[in-house]
Amino acid sequence: MSSMLSSALRNLPVSSAWAAGAFARSFSCSSQFQASVQPKTKKTLGKTGVKNVVVVEGVRIPFLQSGTSYADLMPHDLARAALQGLLTRTSVPRDVVDYIVYGTVIQEVKTSNVAREAALGAGFSDKTPAHTVTMACISSNQAMTTGVGMIAAGQCDVVVAGGVELMSDVPIRHSRKMRKTMLTLNRAKSLGQKLSLLSKIRPDYFAPELPAVAEFSTSETMGHSADRLAAAFGISRLEQDEYALRSHTLAKKAQDEGLLQDVVPFKVPGKDTVTKDNGIRPSSMEQMGKLKPAFVKPYGTVTAANSSFLTDGASAMLIMSEEKALAMGYKPKAYLRDFVYVSQDPKDQLLLGPTYATPKVLEKAGLSLSDIDVFEFHEAFAGQILANLKAMDSDWFAQNYMGRKSKVGAPPLDKFNTWGGSLSLGHPFGATGCRLVITAAHRLKKEGGQYGLVAACAAGGQGHAMIVELYPQ
Repeated sequence: MSSMLSSALRNLPVSSAWAAGAFARSFSCSSQFQASVQPKTKKTLGKTGVKNVVVVEGVRIPFLQSGTSYADLMPHDLARAALQGLLTRTSVPRDVVDYIVYGTVIQEVKTSNVAREAALGAGFSDKTPAHTVTMACISSNQAMTTGVGMIAAGQCDVVVAGGVELMSDVPIRHSRKMRKTMLTLNRAKSLGQKLSLLSKIRPDYFAPELPAVAEFSTSETMGHSADRLAAAFGISRLEQDEYALRSHTLAKKAQDEGLLQDVVPFKVPGKDTVTKDNGIRPSSMEQMGKLKPAFVKPYGTVTAANSSFLTDGASAMLIMSEEKALAMGYKPKAYLRDFVYVSQDPKDQLLLGPTYATPKVLEKAGLSLSDIDVFEFHEAFAGQILANLKAMDSDWFAQNYMGRKSKVGAPPLDKFNTWGGSLSLGHPFGATGCRLVITAAHRLKKEGGQYGLVAACAAGGQGHAMIVELYPQ
């Protein structure tokens, strides 16, 4: 059924050459990243009476396509490896860490508090509290900001935040009829009661409940929603494929040049050491054009080539108060500044979190879009990214759906995801947020910027945005 948003937005002006031009512009300025750039001089966003919270270091094990080298492991194995990588990289004493927070989306029932199990496995004291949060694709963003809040409130000085997802092995449940029968059977006392219950089991009871990346409230998969969103904003298949090719090409370039400094090697038990992401695969427009629609068939525009793939991975980040970091002799990478969370309609605006969150976080920080030197946005689908950029650049959308007088504007492509994004690097749901933040910090240092803006959408029609400020060099 065509929604009000879809029908209205079809009338927005669309430039068929927009993505091609943006793609070309992004490469025309790529040479600037090769030279050392002098940092710009801007005001600091520190606030009187508010603790400065800093990122000391952030790491992740390589993000891998599901069903590959991590397939035989469990989520806490990946999270433990990320924690151990962080400990090795920073040499921070385990007993200094006050608290550990992890984000995850699809929980393994045996280790539902994966933060605690991973921490114990990584050698942290059993006296170190740990808890797990979930907020769809912004779960590790929530873990980070939970840590920021703890430090700002004076409850902690040192927090480790991270995220993990293992899409290679997700829980598959019995049908509800079978679950109810089995639970009742467990309480049955006599043989007669047990036999009576068993006699009620029917063949359809054995049909499993298979997991799906779908919205509970709408029963739509995220891919279906992305297809409708792309159609609503007039994003063509060509534009989506061009953007996906851009993501993979830039990621391959960053990987080859050693820019993905957050990746730490992981010796997989019984297998070789994994050292790099394995989903970066630049293709050609011709090859991508051969793929059929993945969700809305036969006329959809979202395909496997312009979507993020199912990914296994984990991340970890060391967050401290500035005073504690300096007292321990660390040189922080960046300040974690203002952040916001937003929610909107989970049907028509499921993946528009960055559009709603970006102007709010800019206003909160007292910045304009032109003040931002580095943008790191989560790429769930190429159509989702392009729809957000188009929505952000539309006065009509700002006035009719956001209650704003004018648009915030679209980030310039020469500052946007220039080391690749989730389409190419992979998207382990719960782990992506930390990757975005530490990448923004690394890019600020290399490119001579001061402010980075990280934004992400999430299932349920939610989103997050944060300002990252480079630590004085």
